[in-house]
Amino acid sequence: MVATLRDVATRAKVSVRTVSNVVSGYEHVSPQMRARVEKAIADLDYRPNPVARTLRTGRTGVLGLVVPEIDVPYFAELAREIIHAAAAVGYRVMIDQTGHDHERERELLTGGDRNMLFDGVLFSPLVTREELLEMQGSRTMPLVLLGEHDFDGRYDHVAIDNVQAAHDATAHLLAGGRRRIAAIGAQPQENYATPQQRTAGYQRALEAAGLPLVEEYLRPAVHYRRADGYAAARELLALPEPPDAIFCYSDLLAMGALRAVFDAGLRVPQDVAIIGVDDIEEGRFSRPSLSTVSLDTPFIASQAVARVTARIADPDAPAVEITAPHQVLARESTATSAK
Repeated sequence: MVATLRDVATRAKVSVRTVSNVVSGYEHVSPQMRARVEKAIADLDYRPNPVARTLRTGRTGVLGLVVPEIDVPYFAELAREIIHAAAAVGYRVMIDQTGHDHERERELLTGGDRNMLFDGVLFSPLVTREELLEMQGSRTMPLVLLGEHDFDGRYDHVAIDNVQAAHDATAHLLAGGRRRIAAIGAQPQENYATPQQRTAGYQRALEAAGLPLVEEYLRPAVHYRRADGYAAARELLALPEPPDAIFCYSDLLAMGALRAVFDAGLRVPQDVAIIGVDDIEEGRFSRPSLSTVSLDTPFIASQAVARVTARIADPDAPAVEITAPHQVLARESTATSAK
């Protein structure tokens, strides 16, 4: 026989409302009362009925997470952290991906009946500010944006200082004595904020060191995957004056560049130093281990979940902009002692 809220209330000797408050995560319940209810729930193996809760509260207890590619390690690790952060406040998470398709982003953001599945959405878009503002009139749920975008304070937004992160990565290579520093990850054919900001940070660091931007050293990447990094690095190494360091706009690009240097019969970091961005687990165990800019995904996840739950509670509250910390993690791929 399936236990009900009333069964739990009877076992705990409290009201049904008290049990409902505990199940819903209502914070104004005394520790002693909460402990009694939780013990009764465990004793009876009570499972909340999500349909009943939705009818009663108008909420599903589910958050949506939309990312460009779930199989990219950075987004996979971010999703894991968001699931943990959401579970801590009583929410489950459903994940979808856009596949770098703007129309797919519109569909997921303005999906009509689909939006009824979620109490709020955490969204990592590729669309530009103008495109997102066009969608604003169709938005019917709390929304928090993730990623390196500028949306004029109209949305809750959790991101990093992407220009500074790229500057710091390039400055790290400069501090190691490198002067012919290339970059992989520009996307001049697209109006995406991430590559634009990382290129700006790279250029700023070169200018501060009194070095010119060498156009041949700035290489595009259609996608931020290993194969793209490999192909771009092969082109760089074939130049009459190849670079002595490469800043990659993602760790996956950097992993491809590592292989390209190896296949060219060169050494990392002795001949070419390499640094990426993201601090994915793969880079910590590569050989040599990959220097990177860590973006603090636990912080981004916890703040994003905190913002979306606050937005659910108060839809009319002013939007909040949160900048996550980052740090350069120097590992073997940029070690100066090996040069």
